[in-house]
Amino acid sequence: MKKFEDTYRHKGLRKQLTDSLRDKGITDENVLEAINNIPRHFFLDSAFDKIAYEDRAFPIEEGQTISQPYTVAYQTQLLSIKKNDKVLEIGTGSVYQASVLAEMGAWVYTIERQKKIFEINKNFYFKKKYPNIKFFYGDGFEGLPTYAPFHKIIITAAAPFIPTKLVEQLKVGGIMVIPVDEGDAQRMLRLTKQQDGTIVEEAFEQFSFVPMLKGKNG
Repeated sequence: MKKFEDTYRHKGLRKQLTDSLRDKGITDENVLEAINNIPRHFFLDSAFDKIAYEDRAFPIEEGQTISQPYTVAYQTQLLSIKKNDKVLEIGTGSVYQASVLAEMGAWVYTIERQKKIFEINKNFYFKKKYPNIKFFYGDGFEGLPTYAPFHKIIITAAAPFIPTKLVEQLKVGGIMVIPVDEGDAQRMLRLTKQQDGTIVEEAFEQFSFVPMLKGKNG
């Protein structure tokens, strides 16, 4: 049974990680504070405990990964999260990204297509701390039309194209952050929905994500 302990050592490593993210260009202090507050080692197998605060991705179940902290910080910064924002997340994974958003005061609706990961997340350690995270098992390309519209949408997998149904579920003035393109690297895009329904697209750095797949795997 995994022991959940957040020691002075862990907190010191987290502070070092936060400082390194600031050095790499993350300027949103609310994002940095959230990452500094969340014990990332709780989201990983105990075998990774000593290296949990290195700025890199780690494997989780079903061939998925917990994203590199810089990637989490970068996407979150692009979203410009405000308290009580309603956020749709595609790709729950380890729940680390959703926890960062929840720590910042957002209401997070997160979809996972892998049934095994969804079932594991039913026992998510921080469920009481973050009642503002709602978990769903489903197809990310479909989004959650019942709960739309959303202020923000974040996709944590490499999308082959911009899903039309997700654009439709974005509020006017809302922001979607999505890594797009197949292959080894994806362009990080920020899409902002205009009054007339059109989208303003901005391109940022390249990243590498696991592919966003259609349907449910269960």
